[in-house]
Amino acid sequence: QFQFEESGGGLVQPGGSLRLSCTASGITLDYYGMGWFRQAPGKEREGVACISSTDNSTRYADSVKGRFTIYRDSAKNTVYLQMSSLKPEDTAVYYCAAGMWAPCDLFLGGSDPEDAQYWGVGTQVTVSS
Repeated sequence: QFQFEESGGGLVQPGGSLRLSCTASGITLDYYGMGWFRQAPGKEREGVACISSTDNSTRYADSVKGRFTIYRDSAKNTVYLQMSSLKPEDTAVYYCAAGMWAPCDLFLGGSDPEDAQYWGVGTQVTVSS
């Protein structure tokens, strides 16, 4: 049965940490470039992090650089987004996306991320005291 979904969202205080997971069944995520996006109410969707399918190189939006880390666990067929030093402005619904053999350009490089094959339904992250 095919599944592609995010988890790990929740409520966290400013300065806290969360780890989001993007898991799949029916596909092998190692074959996919992966991106994390977020969308806050009234704002456009924003790419925050990506990891390529070829050399696992990563790229981050300036707004999260130094605070967020994207990485894979091939054994668990999961891609994570570790988020630290969270700020209220990080509050958003977070989505993961997968593009087969995709470089980071698909997610954070000017290409259209709608070309990704799979999108999750999102997980809410709220940063508030």
